[in-house]
Amino acid sequence: MALLAVDDLEMRFGDRLIQQGISLQVEKGCIFAIMGGSGCGKSTLLKHMVGLLPPASGSVTYDGVDFWASDDAQRARLRSGFGMLFQSAALWSSMTVMENICLPLEQQTKLDAGQREAKAREVLEWVELADFADFYPADLSGGMKKRAGLARAIAAEPPLLFLDEPSAGLDPISSRRLDDLILDIRERTGAAVVFVSHELPSLFAIADDGIFLDADSKRPIAHGRPSELAKTAQHPTVRAFLHREVPPETTSNQPKAPA
Repeated sequence: MALLAVDDLEMRFGDRLIQQGISLQVEKGCIFAIMGGSGCGKSTLLKHMVGLLPPASGSVTYDGVDFWASDDAQRARLRSGFGMLFQSAALWSSMTVMENICLPLEQQTKLDAGQREAKAREVLEWVELADFADFYPADLSGGMKKRAGLARAIAAEPPLLFLDEPSAGLDPISSRRLDDLILDIRERTGAAVVFVSHELPSLFAIADDGIFLDADSKRPIAHGRPSELAKTAQHPTVRAFLHREVPPETTSNQPKAPA
């Protein structure tokens, strides 16, 4: 049984269709990418998967349990099984890095204060922020905030991590460092990872599987490992995206240069 399964999901804002016909499965230990151009619904899909937005139709199941068909208590139990890194890191500005990381441990575990601090220090070691436990988010660089947010997401060692544009706004070195951390966390904990990205180096470096959402057809148009799709995808939009090219239909609409 898949750790996470999405079946025939349809996403709408009122009468506006965002995407339809989305089906996917994420197994334990898999790093799964949600790909596509701007405005195709990548982050919206993530919000449906983590319980922030209900789908227009279709289902999201965790270990065979339908999230949106569950009562509030069951949904809370399911939510305790995953961690979330938002694009902005979403750290509490009034809390130190240590306090930010201890918060999910207080909410989701039975550890006492001393055990929570010890665990927080352990995950800060994982993300190479051990010396910044007493800093506030405002004192951190963008890359450090992302790593602190990742530490908070993994503190309770959930079996499933959701990452929204983890490399957005980072320089190439910081982005590569974060990719390596995600691979290391998967190795340490066995967690599955679902991440939204349009950063090709990250997609090729860490994703085992993925789905490509198309803004025009409002449907998924490719499914597979990004590095393999770059070689085998037949759809021109997918090929153009994965090769950093202008899609043929866009190229044909551009004015021709004078001879």
